[in-house]
Amino acid sequence: MPKQFVVQVTNKPGQMALLAEQMAARGVDLRAIGGGGLGEVGHFIMTTADDDTARKVLEDGGWTFLEGESLLAEVDDRPGGMAKIARALADANVNVLGHLFIGRWGDRATFAFVVDDPEKARPILERH
Repeated sequence: MPKQFVVQVTNKPGQMALLAEQMAARGVDLRAIGGGGLGEVGHFIMTTADDDTARKVLEDGGWTFLEGESLLAEVDDRPGGMAKIARALADANVNVLGHLFIGRWGDRATFAFVVDDPEKARPILERH
């Protein structure tokens, strides 16, 4: 199963450049990347074409990160679509550790989620 990495960073200029350069130096293709920051802490969420090498880059670089199975879900592309799936996960006591927007096709949007309990989340994400 492909992995999704959530990487904690200091919220300052150059963190994305540093991470992307380290991945590129080892030949890791970033398939999707997103993130944000508030105050002193930021994060990047990414999927790669080579999870084993990406993990090694993160470990060697001293990055604080977690990885989890990347679970795909299609969400209604209209107001309330994400709210519906987020509520279903919350009601099942599943914590979303990260998610990435993958693409939009017609009236559906695809997201990749990493959660603390994939077995509990999988049937929820599959039915939405």
